[in-house]
Amino acid sequence: MDLSIVVPLLNEEESLPELTQWIDKVCNEQKISYELLLIDDGSSDKSWEIISRLSELNKNIKGIKFRRNYGKSAALHVGFQASNGDVVITMDADLQDSPDEIPGLFRMIKDEGYDLVSGWKKKRFDPISKTIPSKFYNWTARMVSGIKLHDFNCGLKAYRNPVVKSIEVYGEMHRYIPVIAKKAGFTRIGEKVVQHRKRLYGVTKFGLERFINGFLDLLSISFISRFGKRPMHLFGTLGTLMFIIGFIAAGWLGVQKIINLNRGIKSILIADSPYFYLAITAMIIGSQLFVAGFLGELISRSSSDRNIYQIEQEINF
Repeated sequence: MDLSIVVPLLNEEESLPELTQWIDKVCNEQKISYELLLIDDGSSDKSWEIISRLSELNKNIKGIKFRRNYGKSAALHVGFQASNGDVVITMDADLQDSPDEIPGLFRMIKDEGYDLVSGWKKKRFDPISKTIPSKFYNWTARMVSGIKLHDFNCGLKAYRNPVVKSIEVYGEMHRYIPVIAKKAGFTRIGEKVVQHRKRLYGVTKFGLERFINGFLDLLSISFISRFGKRPMHLFGTLGTLMFIIGFIAAGWLGVQKIINLNRGIKSILIADSPYFYLAITAMIIGSQLFVAGFLGELISRSSSDRNIYQIEQEINF
């Protein structure tokens, strides 16, 4: 199998026939053996009925249907686990990603040796309310991750199969798959300018809240990648620093009290000084951070059922 194409979708009944025909045409012309994995993320329209019908006409089409809506990251994760192709390409089902880009992305992985190639929609047809926040978050992602990509959230990406089998995508982390892949040791990351087409059917499934969630996800990835397996390095360091500051401050208050008594200078009780309570608070916070580090080491890397999803039906598996 040369290629696996993973397409997460939600209520895209109008675009599915055209999308599948287009992909089949491109792959056959290029003589690329392929499988098309359509991941129905709990659609409420007739998307699954159309997938079932299309899969009968074309055995390269495989379908997975979630019992409820889990989100794009969940759909990609399940699609990645089911993919068999040497190259894995992801794209959206709304026809804003052009299947004509498939051969170019495929060659960059197979012939040029990239681990991951991300699409860059240089000319977009989105409203300014999406383009300006997107530019800001892409700039932030570049600064934090050190990966020089212009469009982290582009759904059109290509991967070597070992990449998708080695990473874990959950929550809403699909925006930062290149960051996750880099942290997993796949550093050959490239970029290709791709066509962005106007939406022909349906409506967008993402609101403005995705920009807030995207920023929080970036912080989460950065934290987990640096301290996920060694939380004591962060919490222990902060806790020790806070405790030492509080201890030194409390000790200084005690020394100052003794000096004043020796000199016959009347001074207030240590417990009456506001600095005493600041010092105690610092030591308590330091102790709590230190304990949090220990708990983090015990918990380590989250729950075991984070990527278990209720799949209702499957086709051609």
